[in-house]
Amino acid sequence: MQSSPLAGSQYYAVAELWPQIKPGDHLILIREPDNRHDRKAIRVEWNGRILGYVPRAENRAVAQAIDAGEKLEARVSRLRDDPNPWRRVEFEVFLVL
Repeated sequence: MQSSPLAGSQYYAVAELWPQIKPGDHLILIREPDNRHDRKAIRVEWNGRILGYVPRAENRAVAQAIDAGEKLEARVSRLRDDPNPWRRVEFEVFLVL
């Protein structure tokens, strides 16, 4: 469905969990329709810990799919040791058919 960088990772547990996260790891997408910053917000979690969010510019289709009751899966697709937090974690979202 889409591939995205992880937004907001500098505010959450990515630095602490970095040594444990691996490409291919399963991620949980949690819709936050009451988020005061973005009504289409989707939180990204790994093993019960918040890593960040689907970027605002890329969350519309994912939010619509979740709101429609479609089953989505997400996984870590790439990790980079980069000083720019927007480049550290990339993830993919799949529609389960």
